[in-house]
Amino acid sequence: MNVIPQIFKDKKSLPLNIFIDRALYNKKYGYYSKKNPIGAKGDFITAPLISELFGEMVAIWCIAFWEKLKKPKNINIVELGPGEGSLCLTLIKVFSRFKIFNNALKIKLLEKSKFLRKIQEKKITSKKVRWIKSIEEIKNGPTIFIANEFFDALPIKQFVLKKKIWHERFVKCINDEKLIFYYKKANLNNIKHFARLSLAKKQKFIEFPIEAIKYLTSISKIIKKHDGGMICFDYGYKKIKMSDSLQSVKKHNYSKILLNVGNSDITHHINFNLFSKIIRNLDLHLEGITEQGIFLQKMGIIHRANMLTKNANFNVKADVYYRLKRLMSRGEMGKIFKVIFFNKKGVKFNLGFK
Repeated sequence: MNVIPQIFKDKKSLPLNIFIDRALYNKKYGYYSKKNPIGAKGDFITAPLISELFGEMVAIWCIAFWEKLKKPKNINIVELGPGEGSLCLTLIKVFSRFKIFNNALKIKLLEKSKFLRKIQEKKITSKKVRWIKSIEEIKNGPTIFIANEFFDALPIKQFVLKKKIWHERFVKCINDEKLIFYYKKANLNNIKHFARLSLAKKQKFIEFPIEAIKYLTSISKIIKKHDGGMICFDYGYKKIKMSDSLQSVKKHNYSKILLNVGNSDITHHINFNLFSKIIRNLDLHLEGITEQGIFLQKMGIIHRANMLTKNANFNVKADVYYRLKRLMSRGEMGKIFKVIFFNKKGVKFNLGFK
C-alpha cells in the first residue's frame, strides 16, 4: 500500500518531525501500527530478545535503586515503549523472587502502538501490570522509568546553517509518489528552543529531539515531585558536534529514508551530550553516561552467565556467551549503545556507572 498520499493529504510538504510521526505512528498506516518489527523475522532486534540476562541486570539494578530510596512501600516501574514485551516479562520473573520489593511494586507500560500493545497484553498476564496512555497518569509514588531503544524512534527536527541563517529540513511530496528533502528558513520559535540549550555554538547542523524533550519534561516533574529516576539504553554518541544521524532500517539492513515509507523503521542516534544538557536544564541530577558493555559488566552479567552455565553442555555455553558478546562487544552493541541515568538531586546512586 502506498501511504504517501495519506501522509501528505493536507499538505504537500511537512517538517521532518511531522513526517516521521505520521510515517511511524499514524494509527491506520504508521509503521508501528501494522506489524511487529522486532525480532529475527522483523526489521531489527533488541537487547532483551538477544539475552534474558540483559533484563535480569536491569531488574537487579531497579531493586538496588529501590533500596537506595529506603525501600518505599509503593514503587512504580514504568517502561516506555515495551516493544514485544520481553523486557517486562524478565523483570516480572526476577521481581517475583524478592517478596518485599514485589509487594511494593506496580508496573506501568506506556505504548503508543495499538498493534504492539495487543501483543504485550497476550504475553504479559501479571496483575502487577497495567497500561497507561500518558506519563501524566502517574499520580503518586516514587517512580523508576526504564527506556530501551525508545528515544531513538521519536520524531526529531533538523536544522542547517546556510549563510549564517538557520534553515529547517522539510519533506516534500511530488505527484503522491516521489519524496524529496529540502530546507527552508527556520521560524523564530524553533531557534529560541535550541538557543535556550546553547546548541548553536560552533554548530552548523543541529538534530533537535523535540518529542524527547517533551517526554523528559513530563518525567522530570514526576521524579522531582515523587522521587525516583530514569535509566535509558539507546544507541548514540557523546561528542559535542552534531551530525545527521537519521537512518532507516528494513529486514536488518539499512534502507533509504524516503523509500518504503510506512514499511520501514526511521530512527536517529541519540546525542547524549545534548541529553545531559536537557536533564541539567530540567534541574535533575545526571548520575552518569556509560557504554552498555561496561554497565552490564559492572552489574555482574558475566558472573551470572558463569553460574548459569556451570554444568551446561558445550552448545548451551556457546549460545549464552555468543549472546553476551552481541550485547557487550565494542564491535557490536557494547560501545555504540550507551546507558544514561538521572534522578532527583540529593540522591547518590551510581551502581553500574562507577
